[in-house]
Amino acid sequence: MSLWRNVVWFAKGFSEYTRSGYVSASKHFNAEDLDVDCSGKVVLITGANSGIGKQTALEVAKRKGVVHMVCRNPEYAEEAKKEVIAQTGNDMVHVHILDLSKTKDVIAFARKFSQDEAKLDVLVNNAGCMVNTRTLTDDNLEKNFATNTLGTYAITKGLEEVLQKSHDPRVITVSSGGMLVQKLDTTDLQFEQMTPFDGTMAYAQNKRQQIVMTEKWAAANESIKYYVMHPGWADTPAVQNSMPDFHRKMEGKLRTVEQGADTVVWLAVSETAGKSKTGLFWQDRKAVSTHLPLAWTRSSQGDEDSLMETLQKMTEEFKSKL
Repeated sequence: MSLWRNVVWFAKGFSEYTRSGYVSASKHFNAEDLDVDCSGKVVLITGANSGIGKQTALEVAKRKGVVHMVCRNPEYAEEAKKEVIAQTGNDMVHVHILDLSKTKDVIAFARKFSQDEAKLDVLVNNAGCMVNTRTLTDDNLEKNFATNTLGTYAITKGLEEVLQKSHDPRVITVSSGGMLVQKLDTTDLQFEQMTPFDGTMAYAQNKRQQIVMTEKWAAANESIKYYVMHPGWADTPAVQNSMPDFHRKMEGKLRTVEQGADTVVWLAVSETAGKSKTGLFWQDRKAVSTHLPLAWTRSSQGDEDSLMETLQKMTEEFKSKL
């Protein structure tokens, strides 16, 4: 990233993304927004066995919603399910085992879920990864792209039909403020030309792609509300494992998991969020810009369309193999 983007982004991060940034922003929250009974509401959360995903599951279950936890690891998933039920007293919690980097499995899961369930009110695209060495999946796809971008695209498109059976369908994608340092690049989706490979920048590019996907989905389908958000710098297992140096340096300054999940929950269940414009980028319950000032990160319509066409084509290719 450019020196300018670097300096501006870190200054913004220390001001807004930390625990103190959340405390400052939360002074303007309406506490009644989350005083909601979610009885009958069906919410599916990917990456739900830890961190923000698990906290979101807890908050929905606490409000009597039906929770579907999509997780990669069966052991961790069952443990998380037991904890959610024990802490909320809500036994309407279900586990599904799925690796978002395996696109064919994602498509098959979405198809089966749509056939089995009467409706889906909220999809929370929370699952993600930051692999710091270039790693290929069994399908010969770069792991970060396969999980964060193609996996998110495939599950969202696959669940659109069952979402539209809800009277208030919402899709929330958990992105990252790190995307602010990246301009959409459709010429190297698999990071074959990135030398040396940088997992942090690959992740940031994926998160920029999620912004574009959300904006495009919102423009193409008015029957579903699409949101994308930044949780701030939260102290989650993912940050601890993927960014150990950052985690150590930011000790005591990172947000709690509850603070990181707040806007996800707000977007998922609040009436206020449901009345907001679709396709926007949210931070601390407020729509914010997807670009830093003078950072030159805006992409062309052609590049954005190219991304969506590529993702659709790849998804169709995997679908044909089922």
